[in-house]
Amino acid sequence: MSTMAHLWSMRDRPSLGSAEWVRAWAKRILLLPQLLGQREIARRGARVGRLTYFSEPELITGKLSKLSVGDETFIGRAVIAVHADVRIGNRVCINDGAKLLTASHDVTDLRWTSFSKPICIEDYAWIATDAILLPGVTIGRGAVVGAGAVVAVDVPPGAVVIGNPAQIKPNRRAVDLDYSPVAHLALFTAWRKL
Repeated sequence: MSTMAHLWSMRDRPSLGSAEWVRAWAKRILLLPQLLGQREIARRGARVGRLTYFSEPELITGKLSKLSVGDETFIGRAVIAVHADVRIGNRVCINDGAKLLTASHDVTDLRWTSFSKPICIEDYAWIATDAILLPGVTIGRGAVVGAGAVVAVDVPPGAVVIGNPAQIKPNRRAVDLDYSPVAHLALFTAWRKL
């Protein structure tokens, strides 16, 4: 079910003509252009789950048919270069300034040939501001990539990594995560309290 269909079917229904009804529909109408803009990535070929939010979809470039994003995921003003498969799970948070790069050049090759490798970000992962994910990495379930970290190797589930190159910190994230990074966005709460 698409985000719009989901919001429509699950919308709050205050009494017709009440002050609450007027407020709800004023917010819905005001935010409608932004909601319609969320469909742009899917129109360009990506598979997108329900209640997923893109701050600036135009920053996502390449072969969008190779992009898959799960439910209730937040993607801020992040650059995603889709030259190989990019799979982003459910309830992932990717903050502003993050970069997901699926292609590069072989610096050891005299012809400087290019290559591409997939990126996988599992459920509940958090990619913080200005982090960079290089081709071929997997970010495990619930892992945290700290602000400005450069990730060139896989990050295990629940791990916290920081730095350049990213190093695993001794602290780990909780195991039984249950939150939605989009739950408080006005775009969705105008329709329903998540």
